[in-house]
Amino acid sequence: MDTLTAIATKRVIRRYAERPLDPDHLRAVLEAGRRAGSSKNQQRWDFIVVRDRGRLARLGDVGPYARHVPDAAATIALVTPDPHGPGHPLSVVWDVGGAAAQMMLAAWDLGIGSCPVTVYEQDLARDVLGYPADRWCEYLITLGYPADPADLEAPNRPGGRRSLAEVVHEETW
Repeated sequence: MDTLTAIATKRVIRRYAERPLDPDHLRAVLEAGRRAGSSKNQQRWDFIVVRDRGRLARLGDVGPYARHVPDAAATIALVTPDPHGPGHPLSVVWDVGGAAAQMMLAAWDLGIGSCPVTVYEQDLARDVLGYPADRWCEYLITLGYPADPADLEAPNRPGGRRSLAEVVHEETW
């Protein structure tokens, strides 16, 4: 699949088949994140891969929109320096977003569904994942082969996106 097709067809998938990810597929997804560009090439991210059912179940409580996490084949926690800490530029948020986007597109290309999850409960995430106190986990990415393989080819929903004319401004607002 070419990049533009992946971008145009990618869907958020929250229902997963009960099968593990192919290890080569998971590695390719992680490589896509590792290869993302970052501010001053600092690469201020770490990725925690979770496949353990008990940990996934606990991560399902990190926020109100995390209920599907326990059913994922794997979840990747995106860990960065605390962007709210003194002297930490917010560019780390841009960087980790780029890594996440690349991982999700790579997953889609491999027939793997994904969904971003916002972490609301930092203490719980830190307890489950064990990252250091000076680190922050704002997002998780759930991964799994779709429960319904037809989801990989579902057409765009009508009216699901604002038109290009509504979002693009030339030269000024």
